[in-house]
Amino acid sequence: MPVEACVNQRFTAELDTMTVNTTVRWIDGEAPSELSGGTTWGMPFARGTVAGTDAVAVRDSSGQPVASQAWPLATWPDGSLKWAGIALPASDSPSTEYQVTHDGGAAPASDTSPRITVTESTNNITVSTGPLEMVISRSDSTLFSTLTRDGTTVASDGRLVSLLQDCIADGAGTISREAFTGEVAAVVLEQTGPVRAVVRLEGTHRPDAPNSEKRNWLPFVVRFYFYAGARSVRMVHSFIWDGDAEQDFLAGLGVRFTVPLESGLHDRHIRIAGADGGFLSEAVRGLTGLRRDPGEEVRRAQLAGEATPPLAVWNPEVSERLHLIPAWNDYVLSQLSADGFELRKRTAAGHAWVGISGGTRAAGFCSLSDTRGGLGVGVRDFWQSHPGQLDIRDAAGNAASLTAWLYSPEAQPMDLRFYHDGMGQDTFEEQLEGLEITYEDYEPGFGNPTGIARTHELTLFAYSSTPSTESLAADARAASAPALLQATPDYLHSARVFGDWAPADRSTPARAELEDRLDFLFDFYAGQVEQRRWYGFWNYGDVMHTYDHDRHVWRYDVGGYAWDNSELSPDLWLWYSYLRSGRADVFRFAEAMTRHTGEVDVYHSGPWKGLGSRHNVQHWGCSAKQLRISTPAYRRFYYYLTADERTGDLLTELVDSDQNFLGLDPVRKVRPDADTYRPDRNALGVGLGTDWGSLAATWLTDWERTGNPRSRDRLLGTMADIGALKYGFLTGEALYDLDKGRFDAGRERIQVSHLSAVFGLVEICSELVDLVPDKDFELAWLQYCRLFLATKEEQIGAVGQPLPGIYLTQAHSRLSAYAAARLDDPDLAARAWESFGQGGEHLNHESAFTLRTVEPPHVLVPVDEAPTVSTNDASQFGLAVIQNLALIGDHLPR
Repeated sequence: MPVEACVNQRFTAELDTMTVNTTVRWIDGEAPSELSGGTTWGMPFARGTVAGTDAVAVRDSSGQPVASQAWPLATWPDGSLKWAGIALPASDSPSTEYQVTHDGGAAPASDTSPRITVTESTNNITVSTGPLEMVISRSDSTLFSTLTRDGTTVASDGRLVSLLQDCIADGAGTISREAFTGEVAAVVLEQTGPVRAVVRLEGTHRPDAPNSEKRNWLPFVVRFYFYAGARSVRMVHSFIWDGDAEQDFLAGLGVRFTVPLESGLHDRHIRIAGADGGFLSEAVRGLTGLRRDPGEEVRRAQLAGEATPPLAVWNPEVSERLHLIPAWNDYVLSQLSADGFELRKRTAAGHAWVGISGGTRAAGFCSLSDTRGGLGVGVRDFWQSHPGQLDIRDAAGNAASLTAWLYSPEAQPMDLRFYHDGMGQDTFEEQLEGLEITYEDYEPGFGNPTGIARTHELTLFAYSSTPSTESLAADARAASAPALLQATPDYLHSARVFGDWAPADRSTPARAELEDRLDFLFDFYAGQVEQRRWYGFWNYGDVMHTYDHDRHVWRYDVGGYAWDNSELSPDLWLWYSYLRSGRADVFRFAEAMTRHTGEVDVYHSGPWKGLGSRHNVQHWGCSAKQLRISTPAYRRFYYYLTADERTGDLLTELVDSDQNFLGLDPVRKVRPDADTYRPDRNALGVGLGTDWGSLAATWLTDWERTGNPRSRDRLLGTMADIGALKYGFLTGEALYDLDKGRFDAGRERIQVSHLSAVFGLVEICSELVDLVPDKDFELAWLQYCRLFLATKEEQIGAVGQPLPGIYLTQAHSRLSAYAAARLDDPDLAARAWESFGQGGEHLNHESAFTLRTVEPPHVLVPVDEAPTVSTNDASQFGLAVIQNLALIGDHLPR
């Protein structure tokens, strides 16, 4: 059937909503024993089935309604609900699973059900979950004034702290450090309950010294999340590094809380989590191990964290000598690497620290409490994001402090200077020569970290007494891996979100073999993260680009072969792998990558705001600052699946990213018309591959999220313009009018790149064709898909010339698969599978999916190697398998 006839007869499936299983399950399999802080997840709905969130309700496994709260995350073009965020309150016994319905409103809370109460005044916002209450000042430097549990203050004056060092020790000169404190400039109540409330705070760090010559720096955003009935508060902290890398060295970054204490020193309790569920459990003044025994009941009570009996019933040989037992005022746990932490304590400043113990990987949790209650703090990904530190100071006083250091002041100060001097690469010609040898795209001044960001998640626990060690261990686990509900792969697929994919299917030997290879790739990379220690403050979440077989290491020090920075879309590979499998380990790998690539690899302020950096030894090192790295195509999965507000911020930052083409030409070093081309806001050169694919993802996501007519019109307008171009996507680049948001459709040329379709263009175009009825655009996309891997004769017959720039055959087999599926062409489907089998440089034979172990002395520690040693190959193989199976799986050769 002719292509146009197939397009005209497009089939739109109608979903029988009565047969769709809307069960949501805990991502880790079993329900948590307790849901101390509530939970939120994202839920899609098929087009046209749900008018709005008022209809959404939740029932537990027994069919009983559960109090819930829902809000829109995205809508379909017809205005119906596409994605909703759904929140459940805290629970002592959460259900094993839940059912989401849309035949009525959210379950009303009963008179006895806890609910969020928000009180606003001129000076404060007060949020109560029932068990706890937080008072947030609108005009103070603190993050919150007080945190109370059952009316008792357990923490106050929450604040951000940082240390700035003026140089790096090199054996000469003096080093000085200056203390800074976060200063809140704006407080916004983003959500008001009844089940979930969110408060957002913004500010910067100001110098503590009143006469300091330093400016405010490190802009931050902090969100507090409250759930009805919760005894904990989730805190998400994001900051932008806006210093001068040549002279500003961050020497500490943390969150500090004041903890009031009233009980006797022997009834004040320190709890610090170590590795593998272990805890340090001590009192400020210990009563065990003394030469004289205070009494068994006294010792038992102290060890349990309970109030000790009155002094009158103690052994007087102890009670009369309490003042002679040291009080341990300060405690520190420092995790300076992924492999080791140290614990120590001291009686007071000016006296020596006493070593306690050490271990490998601390959970990042500690608490300080007395008989009145206390505060616990858990830092997610604590050891993975080293160097971190937990400090308790002045525990023997009336107002102790607890500091969760996100960057430890005991570590080497943060040195973000570029790693080499440029080696004389002062011209484009010299820089292109450098690209030929190290694959690094260098340019003076572009290896600049100013504007990158980092996000941390913390959980604050308000205690009414000192909890049991078992309860604290559960809290530490909850802070480290928060409980999350998710829809099943079958349901997500039935909602027709995220384009061409299908749940994992092992129904035939050929399918099972491909599924095994997908599992191999994921397990290999997960293992490499651990074996190669791809951890650290700025690194955790990323993977390396390419392997060095001679040294048996990834090319961590070779220009553009080091950190991957989303090159060829590993983010997409991981998220589609999760969608089709529902695996918790895949989700958390993808989550960590999304946090990293969306924050560290992208600029959030300055002249490159909205652009990301290409792969490099340093995440910000490459001079290629482009939309293909910052594209929402990589972040929207996490946003929609979790309703994460911080990721929403990142998506919002990109709304006007088309403005970047006016300031920085992404192909300035290799532009064929460089002698004549000058950026003009009415004629900007915008590539129809990585550039427009990123813009389309931006506009589509913003249109779905907000209904923004600017984004809608630019998306639909440029789609129409691509459809009107004589050669459609094969044109390669079109001239973009920034004011009108339209392309000049008169350009007639053919320019094809092997990179155009491998940064999200395939996935976005597939969605757009299904979402928006634009026949000419669909024809242009089908033309590109049909011809990219066609024979030279077919290309000449269609457009008068063979197509240049045809590489990555295996990756592009999914273009042929798409065209085969849309055109119902079995011959083209067979060609797609043939291209898939022949095209992979490393992944076209069985031996690619084997491991061998390399032992010392050839390496530092035993490590696994595989022929599958390029992230480009792995991610594109994964995406090709996933999409080919979804589109033409019935044509898979046996």
